[in-house]
Amino acid sequence: MATRWLTPEERQAWLALTGMLTKLPTALDAGMAKHAGLTYFEYMVLAMLAEESGGTLRMSTLAERTHGSLSRLSHVVRRLEKQGLVQRVGALEDRRATNAILSPEGRQRVEMAAPAHVAYVRDIVIDGISEDDLRTVIRVGEGILERLDGAPS
Repeated sequence: MATRWLTPEERQAWLALTGMLTKLPTALDAGMAKHAGLTYFEYMVLAMLAEESGGTLRMSTLAERTHGSLSRLSHVVRRLEKQGLVQRVGALEDRRATNAILSPEGRQRVEMAAPAHVAYVRDIVIDGISEDDLRTVIRVGEGILERLDGAPS
């Protein structure tokens, strides 16, 4: 089977995407470290818990919402637990499952970090694109995530 090489436009799109994938996580981590003393992934864990009534999510659900592996999430939650920001408890409805629970200190930390995070996201991403482009980013991002979620490990 012959290799389907990228066209110049496809190559330009791929390089733009990979450049963003390389630079954006570093920039988000630096912003979070500066404003909240957290990594971006730690912030996302706290934010996803804060959005839930009762601040509780099953670890598997939290991994899905943060787009992280269960293994990575477990390591991060362990670090957050040591800081008193979350707690892990066995799920009452399923003894095989574990829930992550946001502590009052965790809620305070994420609420303190959120305004700076939103301002930074607006500055580096949202305010630099049109409404049409925003819809395109949503469509393209969700499409790539669907393909990744269905890809073999």
